[in-house]
Amino acid sequence: ASDIEQFLAAFSSQRDAVVEAARQLLSDERAPRRQKLLADLIHNLSENILAEERGDDEKWFEGLESRFKNKSSYMRYSCESRIRSYMKEVSSFISNVHPTARDAYKGIIDLMSDKLKSVKYNGCYFDRREEEAARLCTTEGWFSCQGPFDRDDCPCKHSINPYSNRESRILFSTWNLDHIIEKKRAVVPELAEAVKTRDGREVNWEYFYQLLFTVHNLKLVHIACHKKTNHNLSCDKTKIYRKGKQNHKIS
Repeated sequence: ASDIEQFLAAFSSQRDAVVEAARQLLSDERAPRRQKLLADLIHNLSENILAEERGDDEKWFEGLESRFKNKSSYMRYSCESRIRSYMKEVSSFISNVHPTARDAYKGIIDLMSDKLKSVKYNGCYFDRREEEAARLCTTEGWFSCQGPFDRDDCPCKHSINPYSNRESRILFSTWNLDHIIEKKRAVVPELAEAVKTRDGREVNWEYFYQLLFTVHNLKLVHIACHKKTNHNLSCDKTKIYRKGKQNHKIS
């Protein structure tokens, strides 16, 4: 093993002793920068990452409703809430849809809602108990920033484990599930336009569903990597309508 690996192994095996030593140093420390380093060290070493049930890490659940019995169930709920909010935005856009196309738009909303219910609003993305292909974290609950919409990775290597402690759980709420092709500027207006100008063609609602609610078009990003500028990206014109005969026809 390398020197750094040996150091980390020794450090980990003496965790309790390191925490106690850091606490004693912190009690006498007055320099803000050193206080911060020591406080972060104590904070990170004291966390109870592997605990799952409420009774095993009561501090983690402070401020949460009693119905959440384990960490993963709350994390699922927090992901579902984000996806539900996207669905509400799609639904509320109906007032902007051409009056002659509103029934068809409503039909697509219903199909998307049924699909979301069947997959439990993709809550699996934040659930560390899920299969690897279904979640965005490790089995321990570590999430890595996927970088800004216009990059393949995160230049700062941001990471977080909201399962570790209450503070990280709260901080994780500032991370964003960012639409690469923007929801408000591109996807929803394009869907409304597709319904209005379909002229007998069938709108490929599942393509829009992918863009709005799945990791096909969503990136998990740290707040510093969430660029709110215009992405200047548009939907694939070749996927807006279905080719050939399909089920779930919306006329």
